[in-house]
Amino acid sequence: MTSFDASPPLNVWRALLALAVVFVMLATTGWTAMRTHRETTALQASLDKWEHGSVHGLHLPDPQASPARLTRFFASLTAQERDRLAHRYPLAVGNMNGAPVELRYRANDIALGRQRAVEKKRMHDPRLSAAGQQDAGRRMHRYEALMAKGRQILAFDPDGSGRVAEVFGDLDRAARISVVVPGVDTDLLTFQKTYRQYTAPVGMARALYTAERTADPATRTAVIAWADYTAPDGLGVDAATGMAAEQGAVRLNALLRALPGDAPVSMFCHSYGSVVCGVAAHAMPDRVADIAVAASPGMRVENASHLGTAARVWAMRDATDWIQDVPYLELGGLGHGADPVSSSFGARVLSARDAQGHAGYFEPGTDSLRNLADVGVGAYGAVTCAHDDDGCRAGLSGTLMAGRA
Repeated sequence: MTSFDASPPLNVWRALLALAVVFVMLATTGWTAMRTHRETTALQASLDKWEHGSVHGLHLPDPQASPARLTRFFASLTAQERDRLAHRYPLAVGNMNGAPVELRYRANDIALGRQRAVEKKRMHDPRLSAAGQQDAGRRMHRYEALMAKGRQILAFDPDGSGRVAEVFGDLDRAARISVVVPGVDTDLLTFQKTYRQYTAPVGMARALYTAERTADPATRTAVIAWADYTAPDGLGVDAATGMAAEQGAVRLNALLRALPGDAPVSMFCHSYGSVVCGVAAHAMPDRVADIAVAASPGMRVENASHLGTAARVWAMRDATDWIQDVPYLELGGLGHGADPVSSSFGARVLSARDAQGHAGYFEPGTDSLRNLADVGVGAYGAVTCAHDDDGCRAGLSGTLMAGRA
């Protein structure tokens, strides 16, 4: 599931918050060392090889260099040289902010093919348990799906539960860019679903892309399904703290700083994804025009003005969404702060009619998806507010469209 998808009663959340105190105390002991221990991963191995590589007899640039520096480096190469680097260091190039997006797509396709071969062997490895062989099979089939013709994989890391990001539309030529940031239980295997497809990042992003094209067919748009961070696993302690959000925020801003062109960017942050966006907001580049949160447990601030961004802040919550019963507080690092749809928070509150509970905000035909699409294409005058006073459109009248009846 890409977000808080169960429906826990209020007392369960209160118990989780209380238990989290114990875990925070344990964070000062060996528990932290155990959690932060890192092995050499496939991605790190590719980066290590890159750091010892060369082209024209010169060392390759630092993979952590600024996107502008890396963009200049790749622009200095021939098409054959770029392709050679993608084949030699596919995971490094496929995850390198500043590399041309088409090259990243190609590199990640190569990396997916190699990982698919690894998992195919593991499916028949007698040293693995039956459960281990089944897991290998699931991962192999996921890699095959991601390699399907026409898919544009912008980031891919097979380590652990896996991270991935996919682009819908032409990112290089887009006049508006949208980024979907999902919540807990997001990983490689939950990135896409057949059943309840609009609760997974791929379904969310694809639905938003279609809705944006309907809202404004003349505007070239691109939507990124961004599951390139390690999301909390279920409704445990990690979901009640900002640790995963802080790490995710660094990765999110690295992506945003490396996006091609200068098109305005709109963020669409669902459930715990809104915590990530809240933590990242103050360091987002100026091209981020909108931050819209749905089903938010909080953004780790008490007021939208404390986010430290000039972007417009939007919020929505369906009346049947159980997230409203989560305590909106922050105490000693536990909880995520004020309710973004409350009048005191200061966000522009959008209608989420027909959103179908906590996980249904991207369902086609809902007010929530139409509103998110209007924000994505900059049609602010067309949004439907949650309240009759049209407060969410204050100062935006006539921006692009008249209000929807």
